[in-house]
Amino acid sequence: FEENDNWWGLLVDGFTPPGLGMNYNPPYYKELFESYGFKFYFEQISNHLNLAKGLPERFRKIAEWVGKKPEYQFEHFTFKEADRFIKDFMHVYNEAWVFHENFVPIHPENLKKVLQKSKFFIEEKLIWFAYSNNEPIGFLILFPDANQILKYFNGKVNLINKIKAVYLKWKKTINRGRIVIMGIVPKYQKSGVESGIFYHLEKAIMPLNQYKELELSWVGDFNPKMRQLHEAVGGEFAKRHITYRKLFIDNIEFERSTIIPVDTKEKAVNN
Repeated sequence: FEENDNWWGLLVDGFTPPGLGMNYNPPYYKELFESYGFKFYFEQISNHLNLAKGLPERFRKIAEWVGKKPEYQFEHFTFKEADRFIKDFMHVYNEAWVFHENFVPIHPENLKKVLQKSKFFIEEKLIWFAYSNNEPIGFLILFPDANQILKYFNGKVNLINKIKAVYLKWKKTINRGRIVIMGIVPKYQKSGVESGIFYHLEKAIMPLNQYKELELSWVGDFNPKMRQLHEAVGGEFAKRHITYRKLFIDNIEFERSTIIPVDTKEKAVNN
């Protein structure tokens, strides 16, 4: 979290206003980078979810089925219990991301800094955790798109703009959000827990009568399971970024990013 979730990759398709933390650049950058010898390392896709359409019926039925199972619980984040939720986040993250290339365990201080920095914009009911018999097994972190307010600041954070931010937030100027990160402990993947989290998020976000769309960003082509989840929840293509890599030693063979093994659930169960 906050390793490569923000400002990552070169935008090559979908030159619409970026959500907070999403990289934006002119179209000619792609040709410029490639002309200097940078090579395609992995692709990053962002999808948009139109909240007016709601969740697909099949997705909703799975969520309702999961909700009837007494072993599963779903809770939204609260600042009052931030330390507990940070601990739960770390537990899920460090188990779910261990199969990723170049995995680095997350540290609680990093999370505390992110929460503190983003506290003004964070909506507690837009961050969800899933539990199995009170053990954390999944989470979804959604941040309101603060860019819809920050764009009026002209790059200056002063008293006038802080007052303006409070007013614009009160007016519900922000009408879109970005799902920054989502993770499920491997042995619970494909159990329907993902559907349950989205279902509870939908029930929390719709009564606010504020948000029109969510950005699901970003998921790499090295993570086919998460890309399938984006499609299953009704996400539609919005943006494409590319992470490039350049080798400075000519005799080293270039290799693309490693695909996350499709059998991570089986590996986790057998360990």
